[in-house]
Amino acid sequence: MVFEHKSVLLNECLNGLNIKSNGIYVDGTLGGAGHSYKICEKLNNNGLLIGIDQDENAIEASKLRLKEYESIIKIHRANFSEFESVLNLENIQKVDGILLDLGVSSHQLDTAERGFSYMKDAPLDMRMDRRQALTAADMINNYTQEELYKIIRTYGEEKWASRIVKNIVSTREVSPIKTTFELVDIIRKSIPQKAMNNGGHPAKRTFQAIRIELNQELNVLKDTIDVMIERLNNGGRLCIITFHSLEDRIVKRAFKDNQDPCTCPRDFPICVCNKKSKGKIITRKPIIATEEELDNNSRSRSAKLRIFEKVEVD
Repeated sequence: MVFEHKSVLLNECLNGLNIKSNGIYVDGTLGGAGHSYKICEKLNNNGLLIGIDQDENAIEASKLRLKEYESIIKIHRANFSEFESVLNLENIQKVDGILLDLGVSSHQLDTAERGFSYMKDAPLDMRMDRRQALTAADMINNYTQEELYKIIRTYGEEKWASRIVKNIVSTREVSPIKTTFELVDIIRKSIPQKAMNNGGHPAKRTFQAIRIELNQELNVLKDTIDVMIERLNNGGRLCIITFHSLEDRIVKRAFKDNQDPCTCPRDFPICVCNKKSKGKIITRKPIIATEEELDNNSRSRSAKLRIFEKVEVD
């Protein structure tokens, strides 16, 4: 199956990275290489693009897509949280820009057997990296009722989480829940009809929550932003596209803490904690998709781009 993915906020990311033709850039979520291809177009023979992705299909597809630029690219199969190890392997200390697109790719959603989509019947998988042993089915069938409730309520912000989890537990006591449509059916039976008539697909929030927990997406993000900013050159930029409020909140908070890390009480006349700013937030408000992009790519509807610029202080 061809790896297809419409790059979200493409021009906004290219502008946000402020690309230098001889710079070093990291695409931490390579996917189908849509963003990376356009970055490579702006680089000369002294520039370098480092692409990182944990999905083997993405790695194969991106190598084909970027073949004409193979002299200025390095591709690694890893999670973006491992980017420091990747830089060390390449003997690179600092880079000029880093891009993260945290959405599930169109390919992953459209490939039924990956189990990401609530619109296609498939085994409950949802692993971003299929080298990982734990699957969504393992979670659904083995996590305690309390654990499942916390995940679906917190990561999915699902108000009917209690009813959904209760029905999951009663169903799995009879036989294991193995497929996406089995889970969708349980969710449908758990949500009142009136509530289902308002908003999108009733399974969207639950599937999102399971995917986030399974792939540890928020923990990975939270632990990585500070390190990424540290490895930027002066004037280098970090661009992050998020797709739901929990991710966006983490990015917003991390950027704010790096811009203003002072922990002194507000009534102190001067700063005594000696924590120095790492740079500045470029996007006072997140950049969102234009109406034109929304018409061409409905998956960009919830996308938000935030940009941070490293500014070294003497």
